[in-house]
Amino acid sequence: MGVPTSVEIEDTFAEAFPAYFTRILITAASEKWALTAAEATVGFGTSIIMCPSEAGIERAVPAKKTPDGRPGVIIQIWHPDREKLEAQVLRRISQCAMPCPTTAVYNALPSQEEITIGAKIRTFGDGFEQKLKMGDRKVWRVPVMEGDFLIENSVGVAQGVSGGNLILLGTTQESTLKAAEVAANAIRTVEGVILTFPGGICRSGSKVWANTYKTLVASTNQRFCPTIREKVPDSALPPGVKSVYELVFSGIDLAHVQKAMGAGIKAAIEVEGIKKITAGNYGGKLGPYKLYLKEALKTAGS
Repeated sequence: MGVPTSVEIEDTFAEAFPAYFTRILITAASEKWALTAAEATVGFGTSIIMCPSEAGIERAVPAKKTPDGRPGVIIQIWHPDREKLEAQVLRRISQCAMPCPTTAVYNALPSQEEITIGAKIRTFGDGFEQKLKMGDRKVWRVPVMEGDFLIENSVGVAQGVSGGNLILLGTTQESTLKAAEVAANAIRTVEGVILTFPGGICRSGSKVWANTYKTLVASTNQRFCPTIREKVPDSALPPGVKSVYELVFSGIDLAHVQKAMGAGIKAAIEVEGIKKITAGNYGGKLGPYKLYLKEALKTAGS
């Protein structure tokens, strides 16, 4: 199916950049507790602008495909600085995943470079912890009041692609939000990719400076704000556009992020009320990766 003639796909690109990430599997006695632990661990991870790291849920993993035969959820944690990433992984796992009932933590990123987490978090056991082998995995058993917390000794770290994005412009808030929801769901089908904002959607897209309040590192992207259209001389809103949402996503490599972008575009253009799809960039000054919207759409088979 081709692009509906009513939807403009702007001939532009999303500008992405390299960042470090790790990929972690959290398992639990039930899907409910695996998801609860994952949600807690990725909390306050929407944007590196103000959050200590970016983080998100990638996908659920059935019990038959996890090391301990229990349902699991894969999460990703991201940071441009490798050392700060390691600190964030330790804090998030020890303070969010470990306290959650029935959880265990395993590596989900085979890599030559690793972050040691289990060997550090095991000290919570105060000398009562034990080192185990689970197949090829080195695992620590840490005694807790519930029973035992199992955590793999180390997890892989690699450089991926961060900052993929789509900006959806629609005629009503209802239709634009619906398009953003179906686009986010489509992006989630691409393994190795995460969306970091609530529900995968950001209503407060920003620019990386402020015109009025000079101390801010980011402020509202006024060119896409419908209620001040008449006050903005360089508004990017076509006639009839009354709502805009942004989706921001990161992935294990460029091919996965491009595939996610294409899947998101393909899903969004089928929603009635969408007038235009574009993306955010800074003319190639922010990062080395240029993800062109029309090229990405081709990868989705449109």
